[in-house]
Amino acid sequence: MSTMSCSSNLSMYARSLPSLSVPPPRLLLQQRPPAASCAAYSYRPRRPSHVTSAVSTDEAPPANKEKKAASFVGDMERGTLAEESGRSDGELTSRWREIHGCNDWQGLLDPIDKTLRGELIRYGEFAQACYDSFDYDRYTRYACRYPKESFFSDVGLAGVGYEVTCCLYATSHISFPSFGIRKHNPSDDRMWSETGTFIGFVAVSTDEETARIGRRDIAVAWRGTVTRLEWIADLTAFLKPLSQFGLPCRDPRVKVEEGFAELYTSKNPDCKYCKYSAREQVLAEVRKLVERYAGQGEEVSVTVTDHSLGSALAMINAFDIAETGANVSPSAGGAKALVCVFSFSGPRVGNTKFRERFEGELGVKALRILNVHDTVPKVPGVFTEAVLPMPLLRAADALGLPSVYSHIGVELALDHSLSPFLKNTLDLANYHNLEAHLHLLDGFAADFLRDEHMVPPGWRQDANKGMVRSEDGRWVLPHRPRHVEDHPDDTDVHLAQLGLVPAS
Repeated sequence: MSTMSCSSNLSMYARSLPSLSVPPPRLLLQQRPPAASCAAYSYRPRRPSHVTSAVSTDEAPPANKEKKAASFVGDMERGTLAEESGRSDGELTSRWREIHGCNDWQGLLDPIDKTLRGELIRYGEFAQACYDSFDYDRYTRYACRYPKESFFSDVGLAGVGYEVTCCLYATSHISFPSFGIRKHNPSDDRMWSETGTFIGFVAVSTDEETARIGRRDIAVAWRGTVTRLEWIADLTAFLKPLSQFGLPCRDPRVKVEEGFAELYTSKNPDCKYCKYSAREQVLAEVRKLVERYAGQGEEVSVTVTDHSLGSALAMINAFDIAETGANVSPSAGGAKALVCVFSFSGPRVGNTKFRERFEGELGVKALRILNVHDTVPKVPGVFTEAVLPMPLLRAADALGLPSVYSHIGVELALDHSLSPFLKNTLDLANYHNLEAHLHLLDGFAADFLRDEHMVPPGWRQDANKGMVRSEDGRWVLPHRPRHVEDHPDDTDVHLAQLGLVPAS
């Protein structure tokens, strides 16, 4: 769905919100039983078990004392999350493995840990930045409105401590619904391709940020579709073995939803942006960065974040990174970067075998954040963990019954109806809105706010759609360097190291 509203001026509106003596928004949690170790998993159905406060551990009211007023973001702006989340005080340096799910987030969700909350907001903002940088104007020449060199400052995340190294593009399979917007292409300056769509980016932490967070972090962000719930039209597709899409999983019982895998692996040799599939683009970039920094003796993590359709792509991508060994550095003696997914509002992606290999054999961690009123995380699937105990679900999968799906990872469920700032509405798109999820964690959402807060829908807009007035008085789109959106020249080199293309 579309989440065009941006939270770059959170403090402007958050400061104006009244101080209410009401209970804070609450989170419904679903967690695994305590794990024996960081690598241990128990495949059991996860159902709502209890309710916990949205305030952080150090904000929770003491027992037997009067409850505090609602705790909402008061002076946080994009770019200051390091100070607000506890990253700058050195806490994350020693705790980042715990925050990234080493112990399946046991003890961090009830109430939500302050440092974890800050990290979820930070990575959620990365997913939102994919929307904010997508150029919706059909007359533009550009796939992404901002160059990677100034990407974070352009979307209002200056100072976040990461640099974009690669933009990601996807193309629709011939039998797949179009996930892009048809663009006008001037014949004399064909910068945009109608078959290629900007869908995310890869970024890496700066030296200063790396020192604060305790390791070099490679972040991969995926957006959802650019129109509301457009992708649901493809949820009728069948489960198919991952191996049919070129992923190196030899077990034919490991299956994913066909439409998601098609978008992840499809490419168009005639398209400038999609000469390589989204899969090849991200694997080559992750492999290059892991090898560069692990080869220098640094500890490295790979964090994948997303929203909506992007969640499905992120789950397949995280699986693929671990399965292909893109997170392994040969020059560092086989050092392996921890892979974690922070997912927002995602659908089910695969069957029980996909889940078991993802969580168990590959050891990828995933924390799924959702709104209990959102319908998207409830699809697809006829036989799911929501209706069958896991042993019966596995049996149904083994019998080859159709539409057997299972969610992955630990679930953190939010409830927007308990927020004092959000209005009652029947608009399902609001329930799915990424900004609404960030509000329930610690932010706010403009289109979903009560009318008395006087925040207009879609308030963040670029004046004149990015056009500027030239010296002769004409309004024109400013020129951008062509090399900004080219695929890196060494893509084939890193794909060859992973065995995905022949060595040249």
